Amino acid sequence: MSAIVLFDGECNFCDASVQFIIKRDPKGYFRFAALQSDMGEKLKKKYLIPEMLDSVIVIDNNTVYESSDAALAICKHLSGMWKGFYLLKVTPKSFRDQLYKIIAKNRYKWFGKKDSCIIPSPDIRNRFL
Repeated sequence: MSAIVLFDGECNFCDASVQFIIKRDPKGYFRFAALQSDMGEKLKKKYLIPEMLDSVIVIDNNTVYESSDAALAICKHLSGMWKGFYLLKVTPKSFRDQLYKIIAKNRYKWFGKKDSCIIPSPDIRNRFL
């Protein structure tokens, strides 16, 4: 069983986040698709994900997680101390999402933007949809 992470393929921060997840997901629980890709578009339609949603999306067991819930769903499956961040789930969602929105809103300004999505290396290519 695996979960899918939909990410902004043009965002440097999002690209770095995908690389971060891959390094801390030795069992390969997560697979990835850029929101802008054909597969990303298909998954957005299938799961009725709004087009203008400014968030990473996690699809796990046919459940869609967005914003801070998506980030925590990722942490839950990472190795090492990162798994402990899932405990932040007890923090009120409104507070977590507010913090998430600040980062999401400023990600291009703080981290930059690409003209196109990354091309994964051969050793991890099978994890990209």
